Amino acid sequence: MQVQVSPQIALEVEQHGDPERPAIVLIMGLGMQLVAWPDALVDALVNRGFHVIRFDNRDAGLSTQIDGFRPRNLPTAMLRGAVGWPVDAPYRLSELAADTVCLLDALGIARAHVVGASMGGMVAQIVAGRHRARVISLTSIMSTSGARRLPPPRLDALLALTRRPPRGATVEALVEHYIRLFGVIGSPAHPTPQDALRERLHRSLSRAFRPAGTARQMLAILASGDRCAELAAIEAPTLVIHGSADPLVPAAAGRDTARRVRGATLLEVPGMGHDLPPSLLPMLADAIATHCERAQAMAAQDSA
Repeated sequence: MQVQVSPQIALEVEQHGDPERPAIVLIMGLGMQLVAWPDALVDALVNRGFHVIRFDNRDAGLSTQIDGFRPRNLPTAMLRGAVGWPVDAPYRLSELAADTVCLLDALGIARAHVVGASMGGMVAQIVAGRHRARVISLTSIMSTSGARRLPPPRLDALLALTRRPPRGATVEALVEHYIRLFGVIGSPAHPTPQDALRERLHRSLSRAFRPAGTARQMLAILASGDRCAELAAIEAPTLVIHGSADPLVPAAAGRDTARRVRGATLLEVPGMGHDLPPSLLPMLADAIATHCERAQAMAAQDSA
């Protein structure tokens, strides 16, 4: 369903489970759609008693596209962002965070557990740091504080991420392009079976393909700077999940994120890369659900 979160922005949203149960809102990463949150993960969280909300960020999937801004010369913007120079962007990550909070408003949810992956983790960090009263717990997955001294992505992963598919490619050609991408950034010790990956990518790319929107989201990351101040302000119980073999956002970024949030717990997963492989979903779902349950109990005690 479409939910209007501002006069300009409508988000495509799915809700799973009992709306009377505690809410978990899932925020996906760069260019990724709500279907990138595996159904098995969503179902496991619902089975643990949560109301799960997943949605397309602006400029992704079926949500509003910011078509008035045409990205140009993304490599130059990446270089400018790397040295801290201003980057021209149509919006910032703080506006994606505001979209998330306005979505909670529209759904009548006063407080939620916030879970974000990659860019979604960055957005979730801002929600938890700037909108503390709305967040019961934070889970930041394969994300980063954006601190400039952190190790950069591995070169082959960066090149794979920024390599464009052929113009006018068919869905089948796009699927093969992204299979090659996940072959570089995925989990070396927990590979996703090719048939399952192909099916998931076909489902996503048949639903929507918005490369200009992905570029605009990348500009938003580059223009937003680091989130060290937001991380220092977070009061909600925080779980940081990161793969030890992540080539795109190195494991040092997860350790740094956990260090910057008071009392945060770090779960570093051996052999996990920059994806959510099927073989790890039971463990990841249990870690997220257990973290949310503990935070929910703490919140109940505080309000008693």
